[in-house]
Amino acid sequence: MLFVGDDWAEDHHDIEVQDEHGRAVKRIQLSEGMAGMARFHALVAEFLPEDAEPADVLVCIETDRGPWVRALVAAGYRVFAVNPKQAARHREIISNSGAKSDKGDAHGLADMVRTRRHQLPQVAGDSDVAEAVKVVTRAHQTLLWERTRHMLRLRSALRDYFPAALEAFKPLGLTSPAVLRLLAKAPTAATAAKLTVSQISAALKGHRNIPGKAAAIQQALRTQQLGQAELVAAAYASTVRALVAVITTLNTEINNLEGEVEAHFGRHPDAEIYLSQPGLGVVLGARVLAEFGDAKNRYASAKARKNYAGTSPITRQSGKTKTVHARFVHNDRLVDALHLQASCAILHDCEVRAYYDELRARDVGHNAALRQVGNRLVGILHGCLKTGTHYDQTTAWHHRHDTQAA
Repeated sequence: MLFVGDDWAEDHHDIEVQDEHGRAVKRIQLSEGMAGMARFHALVAEFLPEDAEPADVLVCIETDRGPWVRALVAAGYRVFAVNPKQAARHREIISNSGAKSDKGDAHGLADMVRTRRHQLPQVAGDSDVAEAVKVVTRAHQTLLWERTRHMLRLRSALRDYFPAALEAFKPLGLTSPAVLRLLAKAPTAATAAKLTVSQISAALKGHRNIPGKAAAIQQALRTQQLGQAELVAAAYASTVRALVAVITTLNTEINNLEGEVEAHFGRHPDAEIYLSQPGLGVVLGARVLAEFGDAKNRYASAKARKNYAGTSPITRQSGKTKTVHARFVHNDRLVDALHLQASCAILHDCEVRAYYDELRARDVGHNAALRQVGNRLVGILHGCLKTGTHYDQTTAWHHRHDTQAA
């Protein structure tokens, strides 16, 4: 067997190859791309016998994604992705001098996969469909986060010079196309006060009760308010127009990407299983699928999936002290999706709601209760994916009824 430490950078890889005894048989720097990968294959061939298998090559690297990692997995090598924090701790074990270099990092990674491979997560290749779902869902979620950031900037600017707009547009939301059209047309208090009911109604096209809403908005825009000097207000208006243009563009692209998310997610064979889960629709289901992946051997058990999801707690015990904490090192995108799933599930599934109410009755906080609900839902999802069956309320929650009956 060969043990390879790969310390990657944007344009090159520092490689160290060790044998089973920990001797470094080769150190080399390879370029990123096809030429570097071809040289990597040639390097492996130099030290492996002809009857060896690609699985006899174990590669340790501090990332689990990208074309380089995907090429290693496709070649049949066993690739182990480690957290940089894990790699740093292992480096401290094999050297206490505090020295650090790219070659030294490659040496530490090779030694790590040689001595502790049974403790490291192996990269499992997802299908092309799952990879495509991940790309579009992450892009969609990133644009949503960007829209929220720009919306908060818009809100802050309006609060400083045009507070009446916040009160007038509060029922619709600052990211509403109708609100953006009105702000683009009248970004100052003086111009907004001159808007007629018909102008406001035209911007509200597509909404319900347009006359009532238009009258309420006009009245709010014409109320007395504290403001800024005319010159300062004009400067704020320029920034608001820019923010309105950015948010309008983001709205368009978010809608376009949502269609892509639905199209790619619909091609996945497990899509119906995800959609059968309580609290999951197309967008949330696609996010959960994207972040979990679909490699069959990635999660050995429901507990392993829960640990990766970050929903299962961790216990710290020393002497007579024992405490239970939430996991703070986790996949933020997955945790966000599971939190939203739990929030929706307690509204639409009576068994999930009963479990949530039971937790709240034990003085568990709202967010902690949602995290426990999410943890249970992850276990249910794992069972459904393992057996290829849809969510069944009776099967998923029968243990609670058996316990209550006993």
